[in-house]
Amino acid sequence: MAKFIIVYTTLPKRRKARQLSKVLLKERLIACANIFKIDSIYRWKGEVQETGEYGVFFKTKEELWTDLESRIKELHPYEVPAVVSFPIEKGSKDFLNWISEETRKKKPPIRVV
Repeated sequence: MAKFIIVYTTLPKRRKARQLSKVLLKERLIACANIFKIDSIYRWKGEVQETGEYGVFFKTKEELWTDLESRIKELHPYEVPAVVSFPIEKGSKDFLNWISEETRKKKPPIRVV
């Protein structure tokens, strides 16, 4: 059985979070995205910052981590985006099967010889 993960990132605007989520869904790297408003306090370049952001949880298979991380970094507006993964230790069989059915590894391009 496949292993499953939740991948977390933050974005500056709701619109950006929705755009990224739709691209990742279309590319079948994720089965679902949950977007939520957060207040962030962090140190950046020596200064404490306080900003409103949008957190996103992506549900996917562990085998897609490398492709998903690369794609998030490619599309992300931040210089150093938070991109972290949490294992799904347990979950309902139906839900995990749904994630499995909705995601897939990108097939390599067909080579014509």
